Amino acid sequence: MTVTTYVWTTDRYHQAVQAGVFDDQPVELLNGEIVVMSPEGIPHAGYSSDAANYLRRQLGDRALICEGHPITLSDRSEPEPDLAIVAPLQQVYKTQHHPYPEDVFWLVEYSDTSLDKDTSVTAILA
Repeated sequence: MTVTTYVWTTDRYHQAVQAGVFDDQPVELLNGEIVVMSPEGIPHAGYSSDAANYLRRQLGDRALICEGHPITLSDRSEPEPDLAIVAPLQQVYKTQHHPYPEDVFWLVEYSDTSLDKDTSVTAILA
């Protein structure tokens, strides 16, 4: 017996998100698969906030610091990194699309409980 899996596109994923399919579960789209995101613990949240605040002070309006927001890498991957340092195109991101690869300066992913996923699946996307 052959098992066939459904490969999600960002368009279909957005439709499912807007329809409320994943309302009770934090998920992200990685390589066409919907992956459940690990819960964020206290140290993780603290380090992420500290780093974001530091980067905002250092970079000012030269870049936008996004905390846990989607970036569209391809038509099959839309991860939500802990921090994304992106081109300061706030109006575009609010009204047209998430940041694309050409908008990204740097991505940061913290890991303690999600190390296996972050060094295998997520690292492949980089």
